[in-house]
Amino acid sequence: MATESFFAPLRRLVDPLLPARMRAGTPVVPVVRLNGAIGLSSPLRPGLTLSGISKALDRAFAVKGAKAVALAINSPGGAPAQSHLIYRRIRLLAEEKELPVIAFVEDVAASGGYMLACAADEIIADPFSIVGSIGVVSAGFGFDRVLDKIGVDRRVYTAGERKVMLDPFQPEKAEDIERLKALQKEIHDSFTGLVRQRRADVLSGDSETLFSGEFWSATHAQELGLVDAIGDLRGFLRARYGDKVQTPLIEPRSGLFGRRLPGITAIDGAGGGLASQIGAGVTDNLIGAAQERALWSRYGL
Repeated sequence: MATESFFAPLRRLVDPLLPARMRAGTPVVPVVRLNGAIGLSSPLRPGLTLSGISKALDRAFAVKGAKAVALAINSPGGAPAQSHLIYRRIRLLAEEKELPVIAFVEDVAASGGYMLACAADEIIADPFSIVGSIGVVSAGFGFDRVLDKIGVDRRVYTAGERKVMLDPFQPEKAEDIERLKALQKEIHDSFTGLVRQRRADVLSGDSETLFSGEFWSATHAQELGLVDAIGDLRGFLRARYGDKVQTPLIEPRSGLFGRRLPGITAIDGAGGGLASQIGAGVTDNLIGAAQERALWSRYGL
């Protein structure tokens, strides 16, 4: 007690010189943005992955004196494994640091994006947010008839009879579709189990509705128990922690010269030359952009 009394005048003198979030008694809630399609990466378009966001999460949960950690989520989903890896990292950090987590949905938290929201203890959404799509989807094209029309043969040689299952250049097989649907059901069951575990006390919709893959406005999602409240990050945190609450944005750190383009390293011809690698990177980027655009457009965005 004597030591505290000794340093009190010094603290009052130094506090005004410090950043607001470092002043004594100022509540702090670090914010981590989880934005974009999950796991859809290309050389020029890094997706939302655990490796890309893990350091930002570590730093957010390490903020001294934090009252909670906020997640600003805007994602149409993507790869289920990456969605779950990020979810698990958030939950492990929350339990280790004994900090509550609050998710704030922006435009959309759908499919894997909603899985990320389930990592939070509370989910807050804007009235115009889109929430849900708790399901699993696989999509592609079939080009086998195109090859027949233009007189092209595709030659594929494998060891393993299922190695070319669902090859878009070959006719579909009933057993391949059955196998795919069984895999989808397995993933879907795990997803629904996760939602039930995290939202068990508040879910009010029936399973057929909640887990049909349908998505809703935030207001309807709140009625179903998928969302806890309607609001926005700044307003909600000020109401809970006071008008002086600080919300520093914790972002992934980039290198000294910014983000290096992965894959563009060989210049000696062993990898086909720099120009060819850049060309391949651009092609991958266009494909990745098309895939991501398809995910967003499903929700009218």
